[in-house]
Parts: sequence; C-alpha cells; structure tokens
Amino acid sequence: MTTEPIAVLAGGVGAARYLRGAARALPPEHITAVVNTGDDWRVHGLAVSPDLDTITYTLAEAIDPERGWGLVDETWHALASLGRYAAVRPPGSTAATEWFGLGDRDLATHMYRTARLEEGADLTTVTDEIRRAWDIATHIVPMSNDPQATIVETSDYGDLAFQEYFVRHRHDIAIEGVRFDGDAELSPRARNVLEDASRIVIAPSNPVVSIGPIRHLPGVDELLTDRRDDVVAVSPIVGGAALKGPADRMLRELGHEPSVEGIARWYAPIAATLVIDTVDADAAPAVERAGMRAVVTESVMSTPDIAQRLAAVTLSK
Repeated sequence: MTTEPIAVLAGGVGAARYLRGAARALPPEHITAVVNTGDDWRVHGLAVSPDLDTITYTLAEAIDPERGWGLVDETWHALASLGRYAAVRPPGSTAATEWFGLGDRDLATHMYRTARLEEGADLTTVTDEIRRAWDIATHIVPMSNDPQATIVETSDYGDLAFQEYFVRHRHDIAIEGVRFDGDAELSPRARNVLEDASRIVIAPSNPVVSIGPIRHLPGVDELLTDRRDDVVAVSPIVGGAALKGPADRMLRELGHEPSVEGIARWYAPIAATLVIDTVDADAAPAVERAGMRAVVTESVMSTPDIAQRLAAVTLSK
C-alpha cells in the first residue's frame, strides 16, 4: 500500500464514507480530500458548507449514522423556536427559514466559519482550523476559496439553488439542466494537491452535482486528463441505481445512462480506471469498451470494514 500523497475528489455521504475507509487503509495524513463547495449556502446569516461538514463529522466519528449528515445525538431547539416568528415574517423574507435544518451543536461550526470568513480568512484556512479542532488527521481542502453556486434548472419551479432543490423539494422534482454560477478558481492548495498526488481518486459521489462543480473550475479537467493514468473513479451507481441521493435520476433526466457503463463514458476522458461493484461484474466488458479499465470489488460501504477494503483496492490499482 502506498504511503505517497493521495488526493480524493469528494462530495456527499458516499465520499465521506470512502474517506473514512481510506483513513483506515493507510496513514490518514497522506490523504487530502478536495471537496465540492458548490452546495455552500447562507442561512440565518451563517455560512454553511454541507459537504465540508459531512466529511469533517464523518472522519471525526461524530456523524449521525442514520441521516448520514449532521451530528449524532443532535438536538433541534433553535430550529423549533424559529416557528414562533413564522406568523410575523413578511412575504418574500428568508428570515426564520425552517426547511433547512441546523442542529443546536452543528450551529457552532457555522458560527465559527462565518466569523472567521468575516475577519478576512479564506475558506481553505478556516476549513483547516475546523479540521484541527475536530482532531482529524486527513487533510480537508475546499475546491475553491471563491463562491460558485450549483443551480438546478426546472420547468415547474424555475432555477433553484442546490439546497432548495435537494432539501426544500427533497430532490423529488424533474430537472432540465444544471449549471454552475460564479467565477471561482481552483484554490492554490487544491491545485498543489492534485498536481503532487501519486493517485487521484474520484469518490463515489454524484457525478453531476458533487464532482461536476469541481470539474467545472478552470483547468481541472485539463489537469486530470494530463494525469489520466493516475486517476481512479469509484462508480456511484450500483445495479443501475444510486445508493443514496438523486444521482441516477439526475443522470437520466439530463440524457445520460444511469449505469456503470454510463459512468464510464462520463469519466473516461479524465480517468483510466473505474471501480465497480460485484453486482455489476457482467458490465465490466462494457466499461472497458467505453475506454476505462474495470476493477470489480464490493463497493457498497455498509460497514467501515467494507469501506476500508474498497479504499485499499482503489489505492492499489
């Protein structure tokens, strides 16, 4: 097993579980997660970074295992108290938003992040401070220090910020497109990580809205293409479906095939190898026809041990 630096493009629960397995498979200080921030959101005046926080809490063994996000044994008194103000909220106001849940202890993370950003620290610096506060050895780096918003285009509700689509509407509405608004650049730290890593892993994340925002940053696809032989992707689609979240439906609605062969076509320009689950073993030849080497292993991370074995496979190929 390598002890050289490893980079993981990451976003969402699948990526967090993969990173936890990777941190068991090799020394965690050799791993750096480059994390999607297209989901970042301002609510109650606080800067919330859902993917950064899910990965932080998972690596700290503090995540709520049932939801896959937020803190275990969380309480919700502040959120419940917002209901008092709903009757006096003027039309169009976003004050006292109740549909986006922030737990009482989770609020502390967002308060700290917001205060530090307002003091002039960049998101890379603040993310590392939060990582160290949770005593996490794996490095966590935001994809950018600049804002970039993932916008989901719908016919029924118009353009929605990602959290409105994902949380408010429970990702249960048809989409017509996804775009990324803003002039964000890959952060200097993230660029160094991707250039210096001996292996780059694309975690089993939603390819459209978790990995897509990272790839949209100028120069990222070119960097990955140049290093294609060192890039390994883990399919987020198993048996034709996403294990969690709307990845399969989003792919289908955007005109892509929600299968491991479809994922291979999606990633073939930037990655040489695709790791697929044993359920999809018969599709390995189709993956290879799409231009990627197929590696078959158990990939449904129902336990930390399976996540560790999956990480070991990806880091040895």
